[in-house]
Amino acid sequence: MLEVRALPLAELRARTSEKWREYPADVLPLFVAETDFPLAPTISSALRRAVDTGDTGYVASRTPLASTYSEFALRRFGWQPDPARMRSTADVSMGIVEILRRVTQPGERVVVTPPVYPPFYDLVAEAGAEVERVPLRDTGSSWELDLDGIRVAFEGGATAMLLCNPHNPTGTVHDRDTLTALAELAEEFGVSVISDEIHAPLAQPGTGFTPFLHTGDAAAAVGYAVVSASKAFNLAGLKCALMVTASDATTAVVRGLPVEVEWRTGQFGLLAAVAAFTEESDAWLDGLLRTLDANRVLLEDLLAARVPAARYRIPDAGYLAWIDLTALGWGDNPARRILKEARVALHFGPAFGEEGRGHVRLNFGTSPEILTEAVERIATLVDR
Repeated sequence: MLEVRALPLAELRARTSEKWREYPADVLPLFVAETDFPLAPTISSALRRAVDTGDTGYVASRTPLASTYSEFALRRFGWQPDPARMRSTADVSMGIVEILRRVTQPGERVVVTPPVYPPFYDLVAEAGAEVERVPLRDTGSSWELDLDGIRVAFEGGATAMLLCNPHNPTGTVHDRDTLTALAELAEEFGVSVISDEIHAPLAQPGTGFTPFLHTGDAAAAVGYAVVSASKAFNLAGLKCALMVTASDATTAVVRGLPVEVEWRTGQFGLLAAVAAFTEESDAWLDGLLRTLDANRVLLEDLLAARVPAARYRIPDAGYLAWIDLTALGWGDNPARRILKEARVALHFGPAFGEEGRGHVRLNFGTSPEILTEAVERIATLVDR
């Protein structure tokens, strides 16, 4: 059984990525969605081989990426998408905005479900459309899509929806019945659904994951999925994602995108993604999931002991914790005080929408030691 451990803090501070360069060295950075683990050995080997052979040219027009992802999805999700219905691009955000440009007209409305990944708002605007907010429903024990509110938005003329599944920042994995109902609603009103499934490989085994396009004919008719190895395998800087479709009509939309959309795929990103999606990387991914499972429970214990006023629900997937600190009275954006006084960088809750007031997003894709130190620092503010 492979164990995946985070690198020591001293080694992490030698990194030059956003997580380790945005703030001074006395700040523990738990804000941006980068993890602190070493690369999977298969990926390291693929990248070293490319450097050694000078394989740094243009991305080829024929690559094994789509077929490798198809086999990965079959092993991990029980779904085997057709490689002929996929096309690569630089990252999930680019895939989303390029599809939005084809399925919406300027000024049309696109449903988003806050609190949600902040760039969603910008991607809709970049495509020339307008955001229509239908917040997640808080059941008291979990979050779920507000299908009644979504129906009202579709009836009112919204022409597309951005689905985040697993949901960022709550870590919610939407179940098959909910996704099927959403697809049927979208088909009834002729709405396109673009599903951001970047966190799908990080769904915990006890929860599982249902790809939107795997829910039936309605989803195939209206849906697009955009997927990547970047979050699970920490490859965001290498630039590679896949746009996946499941019907002739949606496939034609993606095939009609300019060739430059595909040319923007990074060569190193593609090589790394192929290595990530091979069966040889499964043991590493399983080890990572075990580590994240332990961390998400550790965070619950730490908060209960040291910041008992915090409200936190263990996420179904990923390494992002959505924490409600409203009861502490630290204002709409408590991450500002935590950064200034505790020297811990968390993602600002209000960036995710109005529903994020009083909240923070914490990245627990790190070592137990760093996670414990971060909560202890925050707890000093409570102790005061």
